[in-house]
Amino acid sequence: MIQKLILFSGFSGITVFIGGLLANYFSHHIKEKPIKYEIIHALMSFGAGIILSALALVLIPKGMEELELLPMAASFLTGAILFMAIDWYLAKKGGQMATLLAMVMDFVPESIALGATFAINPKMAALLAVFIGLQNLPEAFNSFRDLVLSGFSVTKTLVIFSFLSFSGIIGALIGHFYLSDYPDLTAQLMAFASGGILYLLIQDIIPESKLKNNYLSSLGAIVGFLVGIIGEKVM
Repeated sequence: MIQKLILFSGFSGITVFIGGLLANYFSHHIKEKPIKYEIIHALMSFGAGIILSALALVLIPKGMEELELLPMAASFLTGAILFMAIDWYLAKKGGQMATLLAMVMDFVPESIALGATFAINPKMAALLAVFIGLQNLPEAFNSFRDLVLSGFSVTKTLVIFSFLSFSGIIGALIGHFYLSDYPDLTAQLMAFASGGILYLLIQDIIPESKLKNNYLSSLGAIVGFLVGIIGEKVM
């Protein structure tokens, strides 16, 4: 049973590293043409749509299901305020890490939820792992670009992504062994993550994905959200 959980969570996490590799290849082996930047912005929007779907279809509903109004609101606002402070600090230093932060805020609580769900319904956990893996691919692609633009080397960025890939297994094991019997704690974590993700989406990710006189980016966000709808419907 535990081997299956490690396999599921490993798949959902390895797409972080794969997304980084794809971004590196795209940056260094695709010629500098206008279509290249249109594709980049379309992928940014696609990732934003997937993050938004995770927020609207998984994280917030789980928080609302388990928590009363005041604890839910408190966790949500705490996440938003904390990541506003982090974003302000990073902007002051000239960093571009909003997409990475949003990916981590999305991936970690969902990995924990994956582990908790596995104890109750392994079939649903398998579908959730596929959904998380699909989310991580475009998010990692965009995060790689942001980190390199912030001054990180390709090697250092890939090392970070490698660590994040395995963090999903750790999160899933924590959720399975320690949080299966505490759904309210898992829900608070999800509500907290929701506030931070929504702030980063509105403040940084969505504005960055906009490209003048290009309509593919908006369509990319819609397709990304549709992927979330399909994943939720299948589960």
